[in-house]
Amino acid sequence: MSKILVINGPNLNLLGLREPHIYGTQTLDEIVHNLAAMCPESFALEHFQSNSEGELITFLNQNYIQHVQNKTEITGIIINAGGLTHTSVSLRDALAPFTASGSTLIVEVHLSNIFARESLRHQSLIAPISHGIMAGFGPYCYTLALHFILKISQ
Repeated sequence: MSKILVINGPNLNLLGLREPHIYGTQTLDEIVHNLAAMCPESFALEHFQSNSEGELITFLNQNYIQHVQNKTEITGIIINAGGLTHTSVSLRDALAPFTASGSTLIVEVHLSNIFARESLRHQSLIAPISHGIMAGFGPYCYTLALHFILKISQ
């Protein structure tokens, strides 16, 4: 069985409460539940959220080790790194080996249109190693990312 990782960074645990005029009213649990309902039985959806950069990196490292040791096939990663998108070289470096292996699709997602917001949000350190970016469509960004991964992996 192949895995699709859904990774969410700092403050995304507050979705539905934090700035609903920007991020909407849907909670992270609701988003993940909807994704799991869409996922075919041949894929395992694994969600991880942390407000800690180090925990996100450790999660990715552990999954990469399992992936290269042929213990787990990881078909895709949907990542909303929140503010770490713009600042974390270390998180980018933890994602890079998945792309280099050629077998894992990475899709960066953002609920808001980061390019229509403050200029500090316009640069993504993750974008150059991603297969695509979904931004500005609210929770539907996650759905689009999952559709993309499932379609390409068929």
